[in-house]
Amino acid sequence: MLIAVDFDGTIVTHKYPEIGEEIPFAIDTLKMLRQDGHRIILWSVREGHLLDEAVEYCRQRGLEFYAVNRDYPEETTDNNPHFSRKLKVDVFIDDRNLGGLPDWGTIYRMIKHRHTWNDVVDELVSQSSIHHSLPPKKKHWWQF
Repeated sequence: MLIAVDFDGTIVTHKYPEIGEEIPFAIDTLKMLRQDGHRIILWSVREGHLLDEAVEYCRQRGLEFYAVNRDYPEETTDNNPHFSRKLKVDVFIDDRNLGGLPDWGTIYRMIKHRHTWNDVVDELVSQSSIHHSLPPKKKHWWQF
């Protein structure tokens, strides 16, 4: 699977243009996904030396990317009239997702087992003790 991951707010906390603190388990999870055979693309608004700093931050922690802000490592903007910053990937991991960023354990399970967000919610509801602890509803005399 080809996975694009944002940097600020997803791998590290928001401190742009500086680099924030690592979000717990972000780098370890991404390294596990690489070990599982997925290709990880860093997809960030950062450019120039700010982007280089982000790539080096991850590299120092043992995370290498398949590509950075492009679909594949060899892709260039030089004389490429069809170059687009819109990536052609299977999954985007970004703190700007509708509903926010799930914890990295949930992200890993979703990708490993190919679960959708609906699958995760359904699983949480089925495991919830709330449904089991509620008393049964009383029937009123007018219900048939």
